[in-house]
Formats: sequence, structure tokens, C-alpha cells
Amino acid sequence: MSLGDFLNWLASAAINIFHLITGRLFVQDSPDPSMSQKTKHVVIIGGSFAGVKTAHRFLKDAAKKNVGPHKVTLISRDTHFYWNIAAPRGIIPGSIPDEKLFQPIAAGFSQYSSDKFEFILGTATGIDVNNKQVTVYKAGQETPISYDYLLIGTGSRTSAGSPFKSRGSTEATMEFLHAFQKRVGEAKSIIIAGAGPTGVETAGELANKYQNKKEITLISSGPAVLENRPESVSKSASSQLQALGVNIKLSTKANDPVTLPDGRQEVTLSGGEKVVTDLVIPTFGVIPNSSFVPPSLLDKNGFVKVNEYLAVEGCKDVFAVGDVSNVEAPQFWFVNKQSAHMGKNFVSLVSGKPLTPYKASTTGMIGLQIANSGTGHYGNWRLPGFVAATIRKTLFVEMLPKVVDGTES
Repeated sequence: MSLGDFLNWLASAAINIFHLITGRLFVQDSPDPSMSQKTKHVVIIGGSFAGVKTAHRFLKDAAKKNVGPHKVTLISRDTHFYWNIAAPRGIIPGSIPDEKLFQPIAAGFSQYSSDKFEFILGTATGIDVNNKQVTVYKAGQETPISYDYLLIGTGSRTSAGSPFKSRGSTEATMEFLHAFQKRVGEAKSIIIAGAGPTGVETAGELANKYQNKKEITLISSGPAVLENRPESVSKSASSQLQALGVNIKLSTKANDPVTLPDGRQEVTLSGGEKVVTDLVIPTFGVIPNSSFVPPSLLDKNGFVKVNEYLAVEGCKDVFAVGDVSNVEAPQFWFVNKQSAHMGKNFVSLVSGKPLTPYKASTTGMIGLQIANSGTGHYGNWRLPGFVAATIRKTLFVEMLPKVVDGTES
């Protein structure tokens, strides 16, 4: 044996003796796969349809495909999911119980372990896209939360005088809704300002319930109700509402109501006419909940600008879906489609795979129930009244628990 071979043998023997003493004979360290991969943190802002739906779709698809370490943090200012799709009927006292309009969000995610999901009750107050942090106001203080990928799904709001969207917290929404139901029940005259889908459906629900016991007036700022929809749909809606006794004022705008000393409300119409009524229900206008988003990421109307991947223009790893984005009209089925797509794309991001572009719909659609009939369209094809009424009969309240717990995906 040469001197070199002897020295190599001696070094090897010394190493083996060391491993023997430490109980690690011939055992070589191998890195823990879970430690070699950083957990990808997906932060979702918004506890309504867009945020909840995307979170469930991502978590379920990620589990099926066994992707790398990941966690979702859902930030919501509401403890409960509000099924505002049913609000046109829900404003009528005794029509829909609270438990069919509100479901606890956190309970819907109890199926996931704490290392996969966290619910934070708080309000997003800012986004730092350079340092990839969201500032959240919770428990009386502001807290920064870091993200790898961020989804903005905060939805939209309507006029301060309507109960069709969250009021900033579940407690505030419930309190406002209950007070509004009481006012609807007591009112002898009601003005609905805005003749879009919500206004038309609300007028139909009220007129069908009270059968001429209340004076219902629907005001449209345009020359027809459901303006910008096919003419046949607009005419169908008008004739059905008028048959129920609804008064329709066209090409008329109503200013914000003024509450009088006796509790009634006065509105000034665009022609200068002042009208006093027991209750005004504003249903016009959609305002995106985007005040916490850097202005450079918003369009002129306050909606978040996104590209074909639903990625926010002007920054990296930030996405937006639902009413807060500018990709499609703020409608239930579009939000559903966007959320499902974004859930799948988050799986691709965590897996290091390319994103799939989102195909925005160019076909207008709507379905409304008016009493025992209804109207609607898909593109230029008008839905028969009985079809629209059948589709909208329950206002989909049976879907609420399934959306919240992810079984409706």
C-alpha cells in the first residue's frame, strides 16, 4: 500500500469512527424536501363571492395536484358572507330568514388545516407592491401582511341608502337590512331610483308582494327600463311591471333624497319636480371598493386595471377579479367564471407553470324574475318568461352554504 492510499484509508476510517460514535454510521444528510421549498403565500382581500370562491378553488385544486407548500390568507371586514343576490326580495320583511342571507365565512374553511388557511377579520388599508405587503387594520391597529401572490376581490358598493351590498361589517349590514325591512313594511309609497336589473327586480318583488297596497314608482334615467338591453327585453319588463301596478317614469333622474322631519323623504326630479314619498330605494351606480389600491393601478372610474391573465397592470404578482376589476360587467356569472379561472392560475403559479389567459365574455346576458314570470336574454336571444322565472325562483339562496364551504365550485 502506498503512502497516499494509506492516508486515504486512515481518513475514511476516522470519518466512520466519528459517525459510529454519534450514531450516524454511513448515514448521509439529505435535505428535507419540505424545507427546501418556501411556502407560497396567497393573500386574498375580500370575503364575498370573488374572494371566497377563488380561495376554495385554489385550495381544492392544489390538494388534488399535490403542489408545493402553500397557504391562503383571506382578509375580510365581514364575519359572514352576504348573499346579496337575493336582496331585492330580502328587503321585504319576513320573506327570507337571516340564515339564508348570511353564513359565517371562517366556518366554511374549517376543513383546511391552519398551515393551509387563515382567516383575518380586518380591513385592507393599503398595498405596497414593491415590498409585496398589504396593510390591514384589525383589532384597533394596522398590521403589515407579506404575500407572494395577491388577489384583490373586494367587490363594489352602492348608494348609502340601499341594502344591496355590505355596509362595512356583517353587524352593520344586518342592522341596516332589518331597519330597512321595517321601513318597507310600513311604507305606503316607495320610489325605486334606477331601472337597471336590480331596480326592475326590486320593483317586481314589491309589487307582487303587496298587490297595489303600496304605491310603487320606478324611475329610469334613460328612455327605457333595462336600457342597453335588447328592446324586446325592455318592453317585456315594462309591460309586466305595469301589469302589477308599478308606475314607470322614463328619462328622469332623481337626486339624493332629503329626509323630512316626519321621516318621509323628498326627491327632486331632473325636471325640477319635488316628490315626497315614504321610502326611496336607490339602485343605480356601482362603486368599486378600491380606496386602498394605489391610484396608478386604477382606471378613471376607480376599477382595478387588469390584463388578459387577470393580473393587475403595472405591478407583479397582483391580480383582481369580480366587481372591483374592469374586466367584465359586475354580474354574478362573470364573477363565478373569473374566480374559478383565478383559482386554477394560482395553482399554476405555485407550481411554476405558465398562466392561462382568461377569455372575457363578449355576450351580454341577464335573467330576472318579475312576479310569476320574468324576462332576460343571452346575446340577442330573449329568454321566455317562464324560463327566467324558473331560473330565478329562489334567487339561488340554496347555493349560499355550498359557496361558503366550497362544495359549489
